[in-house]
Amino acid sequence: MKVLVASNVSEEAIDAMKKSGLDVEVKGEISEDQLKKIIGRYDALIVRSKPRVTNEVLDKAKKLKIIGRAGIGLDNIAVETATQKGIIVVNAPGGNTVSTAELTMGAILCASRKISQAERSVKEGGWERSKFVGMELRGKTLGIIGLGRVGYEVAKRAKAFEMRMTAYDPYISEDKAREIGVELVNFDDIISNSDIITVHVPKTKETEGAISKKQFEKMRDGAYIINCARGGIVDEGALYEAIMSKKVAGAALDAYEKEPPGDSKLLSLDSVVTTPHIGASTKEAQMEVGKIIAEDIINFAKGAPVRNAVNLPPLKPEELEYLMPYIKLAERMGKIGSARLPEGFKKVRVTFKGKLAGRDSSYVTRSLLRGLLEHALGDEVNLVSSVSMAKERGISVEETKSEDSDSYESLLEAEVVGNEKSIYLSGTSFGKEDYRVIKIDKYKVDFVPRGHYVISMHEDRPGVIGRVATLFGQHGINIAGMVVGRSSEGPGGVQLMLLLVDEPPNKEVLEEMVAIDGIIDGVLVQL
Repeated sequence: MKVLVASNVSEEAIDAMKKSGLDVEVKGEISEDQLKKIIGRYDALIVRSKPRVTNEVLDKAKKLKIIGRAGIGLDNIAVETATQKGIIVVNAPGGNTVSTAELTMGAILCASRKISQAERSVKEGGWERSKFVGMELRGKTLGIIGLGRVGYEVAKRAKAFEMRMTAYDPYISEDKAREIGVELVNFDDIISNSDIITVHVPKTKETEGAISKKQFEKMRDGAYIINCARGGIVDEGALYEAIMSKKVAGAALDAYEKEPPGDSKLLSLDSVVTTPHIGASTKEAQMEVGKIIAEDIINFAKGAPVRNAVNLPPLKPEELEYLMPYIKLAERMGKIGSARLPEGFKKVRVTFKGKLAGRDSSYVTRSLLRGLLEHALGDEVNLVSSVSMAKERGISVEETKSEDSDSYESLLEAEVVGNEKSIYLSGTSFGKEDYRVIKIDKYKVDFVPRGHYVISMHEDRPGVIGRVATLFGQHGINIAGMVVGRSSEGPGGVQLMLLLVDEPPNKEVLEEMVAIDGIIDGVLVQL
């Protein structure tokens, strides 16, 4: 098998593939245009964040059977097209977990003990010991936002410093947290009661700006902020103001809203420790991600299973054609479920009815789980990993099948059971792109789940919907469509409303909406 290495990976990985009898050509970092010209000769491809493996590249990849991404993110690979062409895509989850966790601990120490500032002072000829009085970690509360792979490893290391550890992660079971002595609390508790807050979640629409002005106002005086995850989760403008007002004592950042950060005002502050996104930049991490990818390429060449595939082997064309609308529908139903159950869930029941019951249901279930988990886990969750990630987090998944389809050719039903409440969704398809959600809880609806939707519950009385429309108009938000679901109980009671909007409202607009008399709640879901 002929392998093209189109990015810089470890020599150990290249040697391992060669020793296994693979024909390996190393081109270093090449451009997308260069890749297009030569990709037709290769059976396997290894890349990092560059070059981009686009639809155009894959159209010329006549022999390609597997793509290895030496890292986690898949933004540069057209995974859906690869799947349709029968090309397996693998990545290297966890390869840089320990390196990022160790950097986080270093960042915590540098920020709390003023190590960077003291080092600079000595090199400039100073000896001002009293100027660099720091804070002991022992006995302090470390608030961990995201207890996934990296957050978990940070907790293990913080335990050795005798810190009190709390975490916010609605998708982690209490048993898993107790293993390392972490107390699960809600997001506001993390913000209000932590001496040090460290972020370990992917950047998604839901997590972007999660720590902003309002959160800084609620923090303990003298708190520290650590971000070795993704830029944009911490609002840098608000962080600057919080440090200037002395509400926040300092910060350590390895990720930024804009990279490189350029003219960021935070770079001018002595109390901010900055590093150039080096969380994965250790020899060991680079060796590990290369090793993971090399092992999967070797296994594939031998006909053995690959461990880190992010897509599934293709179905027969006629099977895929029938299932594809339900695969897309399931993911969007999952996104609605996660938006309506922001505090997490513990059980998922999926029911396939009618003709759908006689098909391979695994793709549909996996897609539903991906939609449920994506806003919390980002790129880490995909059609392959969604099942194992749900299991890791103690989420049980049940499937049932029935020939009865309630007058539809096929019907997909999902019940997601949360910690405090649950949600029921059902949907069907009338063709390739005509898939619809037809019921949410007890409310009959009929809409194509594509675009930006505001989903809310409100009292069924005159004027409530009109006030919402007026509010959106005042903020320049155009309502492109509206669905109101009334239960069989008739007028009065509570209604479900879905507003299709051209531009998604921000958090402040949603808060204004929920404050309207008669509105019970409201969430944005981007489908």
